[in-house]
Amino acid sequence: MLIEIRWHGRGGQGAWTASNLLAMAAAYDGKHVQSFPAFGPERSGAPILAFTRISDEPIEIHSMVYNPDIVIVLDPTLLGPHIVSGLKKGGKIIVNYKGDPDKLYKLLGINKGEYSVWVTPATELALEILKRAITNTAMIGGLLKATGIVSFESIEKALKHRFPGPLAERNLELVKKAHELTQEV
Repeated sequence: MLIEIRWHGRGGQGAWTASNLLAMAAAYDGKHVQSFPAFGPERSGAPILAFTRISDEPIEIHSMVYNPDIVIVLDPTLLGPHIVSGLKKGGKIIVNYKGDPDKLYKLLGINKGEYSVWVTPATELALEILKRAITNTAMIGGLLKATGIVSFESIEKALKHRFPGPLAERNLELVKKAHELTQEV
C-alpha cells in the first residue's frame, strides 16, 4: 500500500528534514520510500512544501504529491483551505496548533467528520525542549500518534543518524512528548 504525505512549513523550520527523517525511518522498517521538497530560491520563512511516499512495493511515481493521504502543517500561520486541497476523502490532517478546535475547522474550511484532524502543541514543546521554535520532530511525534506509520525504534535510529549526540537525544525526547500530547479533535 502506498501512503503519500504532504508537509507544509516555512523555510528553516525543517519540513524537508522531517520528510527525510520519516523516509529514513520507513526504510529502516523495510519500506520503499521517497522524500523531496518543492521550493525555489525562497528565503528563510517563506512557505515551502515537502513530500514523503512510503510503500510496501517499489515506488514508480516521480511527481509531486497531488492527492495525499496525510497533510502535516508545521506552522499554524499557514492554515487555510489550501491545506486540504487534494487531500483524499477521510484523510488525516496533523497540525501544530493549540487552541479552539472549532476555530481550526473554520480556518481549514472543513466540517467535523470530513477528515481526521489531529493537533500537536509543537511550537510550545520545541521551545521547551530544544529552546528553538523548530517544530519538525515534534510533528513527527504527532504523525506517529495519528498513524503509527513507522516504529519508534526506526525514528530513534534516523534521529541518531541525522543529529549529533545530545541533539539526537533532545529531538527524541521531543518526538516522545509530542506523541504523548497529540490528540484528535
